[in-house]
Parts: sequence; C-alpha cells; structure tokens
Amino acid sequence: MSDKLKIGISIGDVNGIGLEVIIKTLADARILDYCTPIVYGHTKVASFHRKALDMGEFSFNVINSPAEVQGKRANMINCWEEDVKIELGETTETGGKYAFLSLERATNDLIAGQIDALVTAPINKHNIQSESFHFPGHTEYLQERAGGQDSLMFLVSEDLRVGVVTGHVPVTEIASKISQESIISKLKLMNDSLKKDFWVRKPKIAVLGLNPHAGDNGLIGNEEQTTIIPAIEQAKASGLLVMGPYAADGFFANGAYKNFDAVLAMYHDQGLIPFKHIAFENGVNFTAGLNIVRTSPDHGTAYDIAGKNLASEISFREAMFAAMHIVKNRRESAELTENTLAFGKLSRDRD
Repeated sequence: MSDKLKIGISIGDVNGIGLEVIIKTLADARILDYCTPIVYGHTKVASFHRKALDMGEFSFNVINSPAEVQGKRANMINCWEEDVKIELGETTETGGKYAFLSLERATNDLIAGQIDALVTAPINKHNIQSESFHFPGHTEYLQERAGGQDSLMFLVSEDLRVGVVTGHVPVTEIASKISQESIISKLKLMNDSLKKDFWVRKPKIAVLGLNPHAGDNGLIGNEEQTTIIPAIEQAKASGLLVMGPYAADGFFANGAYKNFDAVLAMYHDQGLIPFKHIAFENGVNFTAGLNIVRTSPDHGTAYDIAGKNLASEISFREAMFAAMHIVKNRRESAELTENTLAFGKLSRDRD
C-alpha cells in the first residue's frame, strides 16, 4: 500500500478554467511522485476539456472510491451519469449544478477520512447557489460541513501570508461585522495555523487598520480606537506577538510586510489585492482553522480565457503542494505532541 497522500480535487465550474489547470497540472507525471490525485467529476466532461487543450495522450484512471486508487495514475471518480452541456466561458445553471456535485462528493470523502486533503478548482459564487449550497463561497461551506465554529481565509505564498477578518461580504457591511471578538478570533486562528500548519515557532503578525491612514488618530473614522487597537492589546495580553494597526497602502508599498510572518487585513480586497499583486501566480488560498485541509488556487473561473489553452496551472499546482505540506506538518506536529506527552507521563511514573 502506497504511503503517498490522497489529494481530492473538485473540478469547479465546468465552463471555466478549472479542468484546464487540473489537467495541465496532472499531465506532468512528476506530481505522482508526491501524491495520488483523485478528481471528482466525470470522464466525459474531462474529455471535452482535454480535446479543447489538444492533450490527446492524457487520460484518467476511473475508480468508484478512493480505496481503488492507482498510485501511478491520475484518478477520477464519476459523480453523475448524465451528459452535461458545456458552454465554455458562459455562466449557466449547469455550471453551478455540477460544480456543487463535484464539491459535495469530494467533501463527503474528505470528512470521512477517505482522502487526506481537498484542492478546489474555482466556482462561480452566483450560479452555484441552491437549496443545497447557500454560502458566499467555499470557505463558509467547508466550515459548516467540518463543524467549525470559525475559520480563516488565509492566502499564502513564499513571500507573503494574508488573512482577512471579513471575507465574502458587501463593502457596506464590513464595518458592522468587525468587532474585537472577531479580530481576536482570527488572530488566534492565524497564530495557531502558523505554528501547526507552517511550523513558525513564534509567529509575528501585523494587523491593518480599517480606514485610510489607519484612521489618522480618529480623524478618518474611529474603528481603530474603539475596536482594532483594543483587540490588538487583548491579543498581546494573551501571549500573541501582534503589532499595528498599520495603514494598508504604505504597509505594502514600503515592504513592511516582509518583517512579519503574516498579515491580518480587515476585509477581502484590502488583503487580496496586494497579495495577488505580490504573489503573482504562486498564491494559494487555504482555509485555516478547520480539522480538514483545503486549498485552492487564488484565481477565479476566468471565463474570458476558458477553452483557449491560455490558463496557467502554476497556482493550482502550488495549491496541491501546499495541501500536502500542511497535512504532513499537522501529522508531524501531532506526533511530536503525542511523544512529548508520553515522555512526560513516563517521567512522572518514574518519579
């Protein structure tokens, strides 16, 4: 039995670039030296995309469950039987329906422990909405499925790690959703993830302000004085190494982020715009704070280039390696903790 990790992959919107970046990643057989990939979708849909990419030599090994994987092949589980109408570059109900069927089946296997991690290709957050999926995005869906009280949208790369207090919420609601409690919760999740998932011994975290110039001492908004600074002080009192609040523009422009292990932004675009600029194609979206491991590329469905063989697979490949890295770090951390506890018990017994 192979000891390689089983990495599940959901295909995302069938009309986007999800299957393109998946196939391009898995077509490089070197990935099979590190993991056993299992794609949740359908061979007919994959064949359509393969032909669009003119990759005639590539094929999947079809299985019914993760227990049947072949370690030297890219595997696929067919999640439906009917034919699917693919309209590359279009936003359709079909795209959302089959994105969800793929995600649901993969998540079921992830929670059941049949796969070690999940890498999700991009969905369209509008057309995937249904009675079964009523979430702003993957992060919130997986948090509920995994039974988590909270989670952190954590964008990671070699050069920068950024988390957000508020994720997929309208700009008009951001300020009302930021509280001392929410900031402290995200800081604790970030700190724990840096230690457990990335093996940062003593994480140093920067916190951004909400308002321009971090409020300018109350001249441009008072959330820094009433909410963010008290949260930082409370986090420091609990033992976290946290600094701020920093004005976002200058913080990224002058390279101050290089002095920290991670940055907590107040809202989605405040953190993701500089992250995507700095990380270029290497960024990965990681859902931190859950007992499962899920990563994704840091781009969307890219309908405008779907089917044109223009999509780069770099971010998706990085997401696969990040998932493997995090799973192994967690297991080694758990083993180290178990050994430490066992040694402590042995010492006490001898005393």
